[in-house]
Order: sequence, then structure tokens, then C-alpha cells
Amino acid sequence: MAFSLRWMVARIERRYHAAINQIESETFSLIRAGSIWIAVRFTVRLLILIAALAIFYAYLHIVLNYFPWTRWLSTHLRALTVGPLLALASEVAAAIPSLLVVFVIVVAARYVISLAHLFFSAIENGTIKVSAFEVDWSKPTFNIVRILIIAFAAMIAYPYIPGSQSAAFKGITIFIGVLFSLGSSSLLANVIAGYTMTYRRAFHVGDRIKVGDLTGDVTEVGLMVTHLRSIKNEELIVPNSLILNSNIVNYTSLARERGLVLHTAVGIGYETPWRQVEAMLLLAAERTPGLLREPAPFILQQSLGDYAVNYELNVYCDKPAEMFRLYTELHRSVLDVFNEYNVQIMTPSYIADPAEPKVVPREHWFEKPAQATARPSRRTGVD
Repeated sequence: MAFSLRWMVARIERRYHAAINQIESETFSLIRAGSIWIAVRFTVRLLILIAALAIFYAYLHIVLNYFPWTRWLSTHLRALTVGPLLALASEVAAAIPSLLVVFVIVVAARYVISLAHLFFSAIENGTIKVSAFEVDWSKPTFNIVRILIIAFAAMIAYPYIPGSQSAAFKGITIFIGVLFSLGSSSLLANVIAGYTMTYRRAFHVGDRIKVGDLTGDVTEVGLMVTHLRSIKNEELIVPNSLILNSNIVNYTSLARERGLVLHTAVGIGYETPWRQVEAMLLLAAERTPGLLREPAPFILQQSLGDYAVNYELNVYCDKPAEMFRLYTELHRSVLDVFNEYNVQIMTPSYIADPAEPKVVPREHWFEKPAQATARPSRRTGVD
């Protein structure tokens, strides 16, 4: 049988190979030759299987009819073998009208989904513009519309599904629904949170954000989780439900246009004039590379403490991804300036006035091993 099947397929391929390739070329490759060969092989195998079953049935009927003790089995062989198949065929034939209705509903649903896909793809590509509708909303909105179309089509097609009114079918659907409701509570919460975040426009891929105690750059916004890359080059996978229920700080969204404000605080004793302190802080900001000159840095006197005046230096930058490096450079500049002018920083705590001011003289700035990596000296304004 296997030899006959291989021989027949090889003969068909030799004889009709050119014709099938011509069909592919004339349909502009809409119909692939490989798909045609799959259909041909399936048809040939099905016909051979039917023929083999028919031959085996005839052989069994004849053999069983030869012996008296198996003659009754030969008489009822049709009822035992062909009868169930005929009953099944009659059920299928009776269900053909309903299956045609289901087929039409499926085709119509696929057509509507294709139209929706074309529409939202045009919005994503900029071909169609809808006021107050963000381009980033096109894909999630299409997914929602597709789910609604499929659900609506399934609701219409349900009464026409063969056996849908039987108790067994209803029991299976109820059982599946209970399993889904019990096992997908967190799944649905994350999915809903993912869509909610998309329409809230809280952040985009590439933004630096802070969620709770986690800070990092957004690398991927999924339907269930959001991927962050921390400043230590760690991958943070945060469930969307957690993000939805947490406060989000986006360092990037406004930095592109207005700049991100970096700030650091120092406590200086009351014996130092506040005008001198503010001038030194502004000088430290001017020396720090990577900061914006416009808008200009500014100083806030946060409080008059018990032992020191608390100043806050605020500077602008347009690169949130480098904020920690800029903080480091800013702190270095503050330390250098205050050491140059022999002004002691009182923070974080103060107990009593020391015998000597806690400053580092300029000649000791590059003590070993700092000499090996000393940076070029910058103009300080001090002779």
C-alpha cells in the first residue's frame, strides 16, 4: 500500500509539476505550489485509505460468510461498521445549514477585523490622523476592537454550533468558564493595567522612570509586565498591576522641552554670609559639565536650622539618563569650591565648632593615589 501511494504521488508530480508551477506564477504567488502539493498528497492518501477500507470490508464480509459460526457476523457486519458511519454522516448532513451560517459569520468577522487592522495601521503610519488620538494607541486599540469583534461573532454563532443546546456542551462551557475565572484573576488584572497605562500615557519606551523603589529606563511595555533597565544594567520586570497602583515619577517626559531639575542641599554655618554661599553654589553649577546654562541655576534657602542654614542648589539638564553622573560631577564641584574658599559644610550633622575648619587645602587635593588620575585643574578665581 505504501509503495502504491509513493508511486502514485511520484507519477502525479512528474506529470503535473509544470502545470502547478504555472498556476503559482499566474496567480502572482497567491497560491503556492507547496500548498497545492500538500492538498494533492492529502487527497491521494484519503482516496487510497477509503479504497483500502472498502477492500478490507469486502474481504471480511466474504471470509466471514464462508463459515457457519461466523455467518451471523457477516450478516450484521454492515450494521456494526457502516451503520455508525451512516448515522454520523446523516448528523453531519443535518448540521450543514448551521455550519454554513457559522462559516459566513467567521468570514464576515475576519473581513471586519482586516478592515480594522488597515484602519489602525494607517493611523500608526500617519496616513490617517484622528484628533485627540495618539499614535501609540493604535495597536492596543486594535487589539481591543479585535477581541470585541471575535466575542460578538462568537455570541452570534453560538446557537448555530452543532450540539450547543445539549447538556454536555453547556456543562463543558461552564466548567471552562469556572477554571478561567479562578485561575486568571491576576492575569486579567495585569492585562487591564497594561491597557490602562497605555491610555494614561504615563511613560514611553526609552523614558527614565521611578516606580516605588525601582528606578530605570523603560525598554519594553508589555501587556502584562513592563521591562526596566536599572542604572546598574539590571533587568527589572515589573507587573503592570503594581505600576498601576504605585506613584510613577517620569524624569524624561518634560525634560525634552523644559529640562529636568537636579537639586542638592548643603548646610552652612551662620557665620558665612548667605550671599557668599549662593555665589559659591552658582560657581559650582557653572563648573559642572553637562548642565544647561538656560534656564539658569537658582538657589533656595530651605530653612534656618538650629546650627546651619540649609541651601538647595537647583540646576537644569536635558539628559535624564545621565542624571546620576551629573549629580556626581555637581557634588565634586561643590566640594572643590567650598574647599577653595575655606568654607566648612556643616551637613549632615553638627555638634560643636572644631578647632580647625573641616576643609581640604588646595595643595592636598591630589594626594596619592589621586595623583595618578588627577584631572586638569580648572580656573577657580582664587590667586
